[in-house]
Amino acid sequence: MELFTIETGHFKLDGGAMFGVVPKSIWHKLNPADDNNMISLAMRCLLVQTENRLILIDNGMGNKQDDKFFGYYFLHGNHSLDASLAAKGFTRNDITDMVLTHLHFDHCGGCINHNADKTKFETAFPNATYWVSEAHWQESLQPNPREKASFLKENILPIQESGQLQLLQPGQQFHPEIDLLFSNGHTQSMMHPIIPYKGSKLIYLADVIPTQAHIPIPYVMGYDVRPLDTMKEKNDILNMAVENNWVLFFEHDPLLQACTVKATEKGIRVAEQVIIS
Repeated sequence: MELFTIETGHFKLDGGAMFGVVPKSIWHKLNPADDNNMISLAMRCLLVQTENRLILIDNGMGNKQDDKFFGYYFLHGNHSLDASLAAKGFTRNDITDMVLTHLHFDHCGGCINHNADKTKFETAFPNATYWVSEAHWQESLQPNPREKASFLKENILPIQESGQLQLLQPGQQFHPEIDLLFSNGHTQSMMHPIIPYKGSKLIYLADVIPTQAHIPIPYVMGYDVRPLDTMKEKNDILNMAVENNWVLFFEHDPLLQACTVKATEKGIRVAEQVIIS
């Protein structure tokens, strides 16, 4: 099993929303904001190559939205999904499994493209099975008002219409060597693949701990629907990571791909940086 980091670009979100109740005087030192209070965030995905499968976890926000949409989120940088795949020797057609931690637009926008004449949508990974949590899928179809703007029907419904959708429940797997942990603080039934890596495990954090700056337990995004649940879930994950020397993989950290963690007097903190190929 081989792992590759796939960078799909950077975007910007409001720094206050990203850090919730943490004062700007603190979080600004960790991830400096621009004049509009926006901070730069990665949309970093993970590619897993096994003997006969090529698994992509999340895929960024894609490029099919209009200029008005991108004007809200300031897509920037030199990375793209296709370029990152090509740099590893792959194309979208090679992906056998598209694993979606959850269906917020910055994690699944690359699922769907316009067709050649832009008259309809089509799946961007024609040979892949799309794996989604069943409870989260239902949530995305009837979203609560807090999350409604993050669930875009053009990212979601064409997956089902294509016949490529497969739904998962807790206790099920999409691959025999990859476990799944489910969390509910950020959104209902978000999936976190736990993958064998160099004699230990790597956990794909998605939005439960979006950046290294969010490792302290109270540092919870304003976007989370159940922030107290997020705090408990973070605590459980971080303690498992310390006890088992897991690698944490960050989807949104602007600089750090991954790290190990250690217990300190101030709580669990970064131990060593890890670079995935």
